[in-house]
Amino acid sequence: MTFSIVAIDIATGEVGAAVASKFLAVGNIVPWVEAGRGAVATQALCNASFGPEGLALLGGTPAEEVLATLLGRDARPDRRQIGMVDARGGAASHTGSGCQPWAGHRSGPGYACQGNCLAGPQVIEAMAAAYEASTGPLHARLLAALSAGDQSGGDRRGRPSAAIKVKRKGAGYQGLGDTALDLRVDDHPAPLVEMVRLFALHDLYFPTGIQERLRLEGAVLAEFTTIMRKSGWPAPETSGWSPAMSAAIDAFTGNENLEERVDLEARTIDRVALEHLRYVHSPPPSRDLLT
Repeated sequence: MTFSIVAIDIATGEVGAAVASKFLAVGNIVPWVEAGRGAVATQALCNASFGPEGLALLGGTPAEEVLATLLGRDARPDRRQIGMVDARGGAASHTGSGCQPWAGHRSGPGYACQGNCLAGPQVIEAMAAAYEASTGPLHARLLAALSAGDQSGGDRRGRPSAAIKVKRKGAGYQGLGDTALDLRVDDHPAPLVEMVRLFALHDLYFPTGIQERLRLEGAVLAEFTTIMRKSGWPAPETSGWSPAMSAAIDAFTGNENLEERVDLEARTIDRVALEHLRYVHSPPPSRDLLT
């Protein structure tokens, strides 16, 4: 009752999984990801143990062999559907004969797509084509595949739930842990639309790269302190840099969840963060007021 993709980017070391389904909170049961090992999507009449057991085996065994091992241990392989990728880019999928139609899968270099209870085979074909044609970070490619499947009919009963997980060694918040991204939409009338909104917030709060850094001095610092005061946050009266100013900016950006976009040692803020603060705390007038 689900369609999913698991994939790995050998160049960056990122590995991930994306899924959409009518199943409530599908991100809690289908996708399993571990940096340096691979990813597993277990669905249909889901055997959740395939997730942790599969990742443990993927540490040194190709995906095809891990898949055969898991299915060989299972009492109901005809009702299971599973896709996986290993750390070397190997991919494997299984669709049991007892999965609800339409059910099937397709794998390619570094990825595997699978789904059951779908509108038709075009769902999986669209996912694979979108993934192969896309570029950029893995999370964007996974979303492209999931969106293509959704637009091609997806789960024929509806799909109010979706999730995307991506991991890479040291990619976690502040460089601690491996979780680069872990977003879930547990129940929503348009989960892929909601996922796009969450992606934008994730990119704001957890940037993978800073495009343009602005020095916190002169006009930039003056505007920043004005924004702080407009928001009701205390700001030093001095117009220059000082320990008090540094502490105030640190506290304010932490309150706004923008600490990843400010470097107090270098005394810089990136342009995206400043533009976000401008909009949030000095929003443009509404159309109603302009008419």
